[in-house]
Amino acid sequence: MKLSVCIPVYNFDVRELVFDLKKEIKENLIDAEIILIDDASDEKFKTINKELQNEVKSFVLLEKNIGRSKIRNLFLQYAEGDYLLFLDCDAKIERSDFISNYLSEINQDNRVEVIYGNFKISPLYSQSLRNKYSAEREIFPENKSTDFSVFKTVNFVIKKEVFRKFPFHEELIHYGYEDYVFAKKMELAKVRFSAINNPVIHIDETANDVFLDKTKTAIDSLYQLSQNSENLIYIKDIKVFFIAQKLKKNNLSTLFLFFYSILEKKMIKNLLSNKPNLRSLDFFKLGLLLRKMR
Repeated sequence: MKLSVCIPVYNFDVRELVFDLKKEIKENLIDAEIILIDDASDEKFKTINKELQNEVKSFVLLEKNIGRSKIRNLFLQYAEGDYLLFLDCDAKIERSDFISNYLSEINQDNRVEVIYGNFKISPLYSQSLRNKYSAEREIFPENKSTDFSVFKTVNFVIKKEVFRKFPFHEELIHYGYEDYVFAKKMELAKVRFSAINNPVIHIDETANDVFLDKTKTAIDSLYQLSQNSENLIYIKDIKVFFIAQKLKKNNLSTLFLFFYSILEKKMIKNLLSNKPNLRSLDFFKLGLLLRKMR
C-alpha cells in the first residue's frame, strides 16, 4: 500500500513540515511520496520553499491561484498512492508516529475509506477569534468518532478511488464550507468514515479583523451554494443557514435585521477585541446571510 502526502501550499514556509514527514517516512521505511502544489504564492514563499524541489516527489508551481477546492482535486493528477494524506500547509507535526498511526488504522480495518485526524491550536495564537472558534467548535475531544460532522480538511486520509468519486466542489473558489459540502456528500453516500485523535498543530496567525473578512467570504460562499437547488441537500443542516431559513419562513427576518443593525457595531467591536464572544460571531454570520437572502 502506497501513501501520497498531498500539501497545497499558499504563502507559508513548509520546510519544517516536509522534513518532519520525510524523517518518519525514512525511519519507518514507509512507502510514501510527498507532493506539493503551490497555489501562486508570493515570490518570497516560492523562494523559501524552493529548496524542497529535490526533497519531494513532485513540486508543482501554479502561475494563477485556483482556490481551495480545485487545488486539492488537482493532486489526483500527480498522486500514485492508494491513499492520499491531505495536510494544510500551516500544520506542524507533533508526533514521530503521525503517519504510522494512520497506517495502523487502515490495517485494522481496510474497509474504512476516509480517516480524519483532528488538530490542535498552537498556544501562541490560542486567544485569537479564529483559534477560539476552532477550539470550541471544530476540534473533537474523543479518541475516536464515526461522526462526519467533525471533519475538517486540515488533516485527513482518503482512498484515491473514493476521492475520484467525491472531489471537492470546484464552484467554491473562495474560503468557506468546502469541507462541509465535501464531507456531506460522502456521508450521504455512506462512505465508511473514521475520526481518530492523530492531530497536527495548526499554526494559524489570522488576526481578528482578517478572520471577520474571511467570515464574510464564507457567508458569500454559502449564499452562492444556496442559489443552486441541487446543493440544498448538502447545506440544509448548516446551523446559520437552517436558522436563516426558519426566520424567513416565519416572516421574522425583517425584525431580526432591525435589531441586528442596532447591535452590529457593538458586535464587531467585541469580535475585534482581545476577548471575542462566539455568540456575537453567530449573530454576525446570521445577519450577513439574511441580508443576502432578502
